[in-house]
Amino acid sequence: MNPFTPQMHYYLIEQKLTTAVYKLSNMFSLTGKPLLYFTSVFVSLGVFLFGYDQGVMSGIITGFYFKEYFHEPTRAEIGTMVSILEVGAFVSSLMVGRIGDIIGRRKTIMYGAFIFIIGGAFQTFAVSMSEMILGRVVAGFGVGMLSTIVPVYQSEISPPHNRGKLACIEFTGNIVGYASSVWVDYFCSFINSNMSWRIPLFLQCAMGALLFGGSFLIAETPRWLLDNDHDEEGLVVLANLHGGGDIDSPLAKQEYREIKQSVLIHRLEGERSYTDMWKKYKKRVLIAMSSQMFAQLNGINVISYYAPLVFEEAGWVGRSAILMTGINGIVYVCSTIPPWYLVDKWGRRPILLSGAVIMAISLASVAFWMRLDFAHTPALVVISVVIFNAAFGYSWGPIPWLYPPEIMPLTIRAKGASLSTATNWAFNWLVGYMTPILQETIKWRLYLMHAAFCSLSFVLVYFTYPETSGINLEDMDSLFGDKSVVNTPDSRSLLGDRDTPEPDVPHSYTDAATDRLPAGMQGYGSAPSSRGGSVVGSPRRGNSVVGSPKRDFPQPPV
Repeated sequence: MNPFTPQMHYYLIEQKLTTAVYKLSNMFSLTGKPLLYFTSVFVSLGVFLFGYDQGVMSGIITGFYFKEYFHEPTRAEIGTMVSILEVGAFVSSLMVGRIGDIIGRRKTIMYGAFIFIIGGAFQTFAVSMSEMILGRVVAGFGVGMLSTIVPVYQSEISPPHNRGKLACIEFTGNIVGYASSVWVDYFCSFINSNMSWRIPLFLQCAMGALLFGGSFLIAETPRWLLDNDHDEEGLVVLANLHGGGDIDSPLAKQEYREIKQSVLIHRLEGERSYTDMWKKYKKRVLIAMSSQMFAQLNGINVISYYAPLVFEEAGWVGRSAILMTGINGIVYVCSTIPPWYLVDKWGRRPILLSGAVIMAISLASVAFWMRLDFAHTPALVVISVVIFNAAFGYSWGPIPWLYPPEIMPLTIRAKGASLSTATNWAFNWLVGYMTPILQETIKWRLYLMHAAFCSLSFVLVYFTYPETSGINLEDMDSLFGDKSVVNTPDSRSLLGDRDTPEPDVPHSYTDAATDRLPAGMQGYGSAPSSRGGSVVGSPRRGNSVVGSPKRDFPQPPV
């Protein structure tokens, strides 16, 4: 009788693959900033796929061979095919809050990439509109997982002084994906066969395969590891990311203590359900959801999904419309670079406020030029659209993906991000589905409507959004005035002379646990948990990760 179950065989195979890839990764010996930037750029492939899938349809739907193969689909059919991806993404983004907490951020990225590959294959080899729609739904499941978990992963590996920069680099990956898809569409439009639309769809499968393979290489986030009591592995990852690979680095050990203190304090608060999150952190949840809602209502997907149709409406015809979309995509990519250097120095609020103003003016200009409909309308519409995209690219593009995971506590970070991302996809679907219909019915007034939403977003940010630049994730409780606060220098400076309760957490989080946990639970914190597996890049170094059993790290209960 074979004692091994299929689950055990799967586990052994995964362990062998993990070990092999880890040995390969050791050849590069990356630690510190090189490792941090390499990991950040690589996981940006997840949002690259989102951007690519978002833009690839914009050029395909205007192609002769695509329209001929699918029997001249109506605007409503096109709207359904394009926007159905958001339905799948909406569903999976709600599910991934729990999934990401259970299996970890790294495995969630891996499974999301695999599902995306399957969806891309369905689209590539589709022979009917129903198969194309099925492929879009399946790809949406993968995109929803990736778009939710990648920002969480990014925020949990980043130090506070450049967390915004790394998140903006991630968003640049999204727009590079969008721009790449537009130019692939343009060059493939010269192919006189159905390959003109099948090749662009196939390339998304190749990029998904690259992310899937690389997910075996990246490390699990230290905050998830510590939250699941993989303390030794968590400290090693912190040392590799922020301590130059030295587990005795004071910086790594200080961050380790602060994260673990936060974990233990929030663990005492009880359940981590969506209902509990809403009751305790209502303001944070509303900020996270509203930022993603206005990221869509501000009109970006009127351009992203239907840019060629917008340019055709303005007077550019056929391949010229795709070319204008490609030029717009290049400017779009370039506009995402300034926030790398502004977001942590200038702050989140000024970027959102200035972006909302420029976007409102640009969309109103698009409506004005289309209403006039004179000889220079095509050129003026292109200029206005390019300015709008540039404004979105440096403001409401990256910041709404940065805000939700950084303002949520660790214990409900994945759930908070999933709820905000689900909001994004719900309004993404609404805009994607309604745009071709509204373009036919209300025409130029559509752009005035989105300009009004830009104005509303300005008011919301001005009166309700706090500045989070440079603040530790563990100090967000202080910023929002919550009762559970980790006692760090940053949190004390945030509290100032306010009467907000400030628990006395000693330097050793073991003492904190002893003071706060009930009898029988004291010492809890370092025993390996059954809620997770190994982590790539996080081997246990010796019998004790800190080199001595006398260090002030908690020991497992006897």
